[in-house]
Amino acid sequence: MNRRDEHKRTDGGSRFRFRSGHRRSARPGSGATGGPRPSPLPHVASMTWRDGAFIHWPVDPDVIRSRVPAPLEVDTYDGQAWLSVLPFVLARAGIRGAPSFTRVTTPELNVRTYVRYRGDPGLFFFSVDLGNQFVAEAVGRLTRLPCHHAMMHVGGDDERVAFSSSRTPDVESDARFSATYRPDGEVFYAEPDSLAHWLTARRRFYAPHGRGMLTAEIGHAPWPLQPVELTVHENTMFAANGLPEPEPDDEPVAYYCGELSMTGSIPRQIRRGRP
Repeated sequence: MNRRDEHKRTDGGSRFRFRSGHRRSARPGSGATGGPRPSPLPHVASMTWRDGAFIHWPVDPDVIRSRVPAPLEVDTYDGQAWLSVLPFVLARAGIRGAPSFTRVTTPELNVRTYVRYRGDPGLFFFSVDLGNQFVAEAVGRLTRLPCHHAMMHVGGDDERVAFSSSRTPDVESDARFSATYRPDGEVFYAEPDSLAHWLTARRRFYAPHGRGMLTAEIGHAPWPLQPVELTVHENTMFAANGLPEPEPDDEPVAYYCGELSMTGSIPRQIRRGRP
């Protein structure tokens, strides 16, 4: 997959420098993304992604199939499913057109995989950790996503981001993540059917709710991705979600994105048996 220039151990973590792999196309039958059906959902929220990384590990789809609720289907690229961890800063989140004093900025950490629902590609989130308790509770109620409040810190210098997250002590789950990363190359835009596009371009999530499925989506310009130099110091997020942990020598596919403005839709209930 042309995923790596070099790989070495350092500072108790795993340090990687990656090629983007954005020119690689899926073979026929590999599950190339394709867009979801057009959605009538109004986009009422706006926000900005800042200082974030996409970190992805391949996994046998059979291993995670039981963790993805029906009727969602695990999606694959060249026969592999993928688990992803996304640390970033959710900046200036709020209602579109609302004044700045009503907006919220907080670190966020997502654990997700890639699914299809009635043939449409989307995302399934195992967990969404947020550094603001009010935001975590509000987003969880609105979207039915598994949101958690966590103690988070984002720092760094010279374009290097230091990101750490640990669930609040009153939660039994031992969910921790710590990494440092920085951009390490020119901006590129993922080509359709490439692995980079498949891993980053999905804009719709699905969450089981009652007897149906809740869905919402984000809208934005294409991701301005960059290769990334990444050190993962600690990652217990997979174990905390009952997912298989990568082997020590498993190399993730990773990208950096410094900033991207986006909008968010109102969640919509999809009844089973209805389009």
